[in-house]
Amino acid sequence: MTSPESARAGELELRWSSAPSAASTPVVVTGVFDVLHVGHVRFLRSIRERGLPLVIGVEDDERVSAWKGPERPVNPADERAEVLSALRCTDAVFIISGPPEVTGWDAYADLLRPLAPSALAFTIGDPYTEAKRHGAEALGAETWELPLTPGRSTTSALGRLTTSL
Repeated sequence: MTSPESARAGELELRWSSAPSAASTPVVVTGVFDVLHVGHVRFLRSIRERGLPLVIGVEDDERVSAWKGPERPVNPADERAEVLSALRCTDAVFIISGPPEVTGWDAYADLLRPLAPSALAFTIGDPYTEAKRHGAEALGAETWELPLTPGRSTTSALGRLTTSL
């Protein structure tokens, strides 16, 4: 696994927040991780418990705002990456930037190829499941589809917060 300070693949760019030290092939997870909650922690911990390094990609603020609206993200990408880096289960974190309309897994596969991931992990019911399967196949990686913690998402947490105010 290579870990230059940053890398560009096509239209997406990867910038390390905390670079990997492990030489073995990691399991890679990408996402927003805007307001860290127990669902995130359980998901990430269950991946790391399988024994491979866990490398997390965090979407940058411009991409998140374009996808989820002007009120998101709640926390800036650098802070989301710092919080994820502090978790015991995390081996490295990078920030993904690029035009928000670039969402195809061919672009992600190009970006992740230098990491030589052994697997891409995501939750059951992820709306991008088929694209992630295609990306994993292009990378020669396994797909790990793990359970979602019911009722625990950033959107539901923010909804509970705003209705209680």
